[in-house]
Amino acid sequence: MDQPPAFEPLDEDWERALVVVAHPDDMEYGGAAAIAHFTDQGKHVVYTLITSGEAGIDGVAPEACAPLREAEQRAACLAVGVTTVEFLGFPDGTLEYGLPLRHAIAAAIRRHRPEIVITTNFRETYGGLMLNQADHIAGGRAALDAARDAGNRWVFRDLLEAGLEPWPGVRQVWAAGSPEGRHAVDVTNSFEAGLASLREHRAYLDGLGPDAPDPAEMLEGMARQAGTQLGVPMAVSMEVLPLQLL
Repeated sequence: MDQPPAFEPLDEDWERALVVVAHPDDMEYGGAAAIAHFTDQGKHVVYTLITSGEAGIDGVAPEACAPLREAEQRAACLAVGVTTVEFLGFPDGTLEYGLPLRHAIAAAIRRHRPEIVITTNFRETYGGLMLNQADHIAGGRAALDAARDAGNRWVFRDLLEAGLEPWPGVRQVWAAGSPEGRHAVDVTNSFEAGLASLREHRAYLDGLGPDAPDPAEMLEGMARQAGTQLGVPMAVSMEVLPLQLL
């Protein structure tokens, strides 16, 4: 049997990152351990949630679900050392790629001025094993394009009028969980923090029912597989999309 390709280490020579994901829990399914690793280094990480995940629990109406899931996301962020969390208020489940979404994310990038933007897999599948969600595809693709929009003063010119100067400083966009991932970061020492972050989504996990995969087993399996490819006990893989010439 062919061995999976070896991963290259992620660039860790940066200070500020912005996480942009469609829903509460998206980064916690595998990527949060990487965030804990970075905050342990003293890096500054901010989360921007495109929706509030209000359509994510079948037994809870969206009006009640949104504040519940926002609170769980804030607790999940605290578990990995992140204190700044914002919600853009787009509708969960019907997210559309387009100018309004790019505009809102570009504004967030200009506000927070990151060097790295981190999102989740926006490919159509997870390596052909499972179809991706439409919200993930639209949100991740918009995050990639907004990272370029944020640096162009002639795109979304109203942002200038709002006092948001262009920010061309995003060096790379990373997509956690992408089947195109060829890089990874060692999370051996931060895996437990990442797991604790996912477990803060108590209402969401309960809503999945008793037949849902065990979070600890699932995250450990993913981390150990990526770790094997990086040559460490546990790792988180990322697709790296450079925005600047090296």
